[in-house]
Amino acid sequence: MANKEKFMEVRHCQVATNGIMMHVAEQGDLSATPVLLLHGFPELWLSWRQQMDALAANGYRAIAPDLRGYGDTDVPDDPTAYTIFHIVGDLIGLLDQLELSRVFVVGHDWGATVAWHLCLFRPDRVKALVNMGVPFFERHPSVKPTDQFKVFGEGFYVTQFQEAGRAETSFAKYDVLTVLKKYYSIKIDNLTAPPGMEIIDFLEAPTSHPEWFSEDELQYFSEKFQKNGFTGPFNYYRNMDMNWALMAPWQGAKIEVPTKFIIGEKDTGFISFGTGTYIKSGGLKAIVPNLEVVAIDGHHFIHREKAEEVTSEILSYFSNFN
Repeated sequence: MANKEKFMEVRHCQVATNGIMMHVAEQGDLSATPVLLLHGFPELWLSWRQQMDALAANGYRAIAPDLRGYGDTDVPDDPTAYTIFHIVGDLIGLLDQLELSRVFVVGHDWGATVAWHLCLFRPDRVKALVNMGVPFFERHPSVKPTDQFKVFGEGFYVTQFQEAGRAETSFAKYDVLTVLKKYYSIKIDNLTAPPGMEIIDFLEAPTSHPEWFSEDELQYFSEKFQKNGFTGPFNYYRNMDMNWALMAPWQGAKIEVPTKFIIGEKDTGFISFGTGTYIKSGGLKAIVPNLEVVAIDGHHFIHREKAEEVTSEILSYFSNFN
């Protein structure tokens, strides 16, 4: 495997937490300041390999789990076992098992959503946050998420992911490696397929993998998703309405944890889903008051595409709290 020497520096373990066994990769001294790294869809702990190297080299303990339903972590069969309470509960249990009272947190995509809610539910466990790709949105008081998404049409990827078995069937038309290449190479402005087409068919199949993803890494990802499939990850999307209902007691709540939010200026969400306007108009800062925003010239998988720049932003921000 490429970069085998660096992979050898990573420690792996299984941790019992919240009723599941969670696979955790770590790098750095066990006594060092801990940083919890939360991946998104469709990713794994290995998505953070560049950041883990740099964090360990700069005196931190990098902790990167495969989230519930991913990789070598358990994949519960019950689709209702993927609410935001379950996912955050996994992480609180992980921190308790590792005997860590407070940590820095870094999140991307779904990992960012989980990180926002970790900060909302248990701000006492988070020293500071660096999040990427997906901002925190105030809960709509009366309209559930799937109804809000209707404006994007039936071909919107989140809408297509709602129906059990639909996305699994369409993804199965391709080998897993092709599915991953399609997602990691997204550079379109809209994640809505034309009428009668599935989103995975709509995404272009690149002839090569992104330059920031090695063939060995893609093979590793492919093996893990081949083993478990995509149903676990899809269940995050299928619980969006349930999460909305469960979050009613937090209506109007703000996230007070110090936060740096990093967004790729070419990220589809930044361009087409109103994220850019939301951030620039102060909408995010209104509910995350202790906020810094950094825009980087890049796409959605900004932590891989611009790994060095993102890592520098993480290190510089966390240095303010040591």
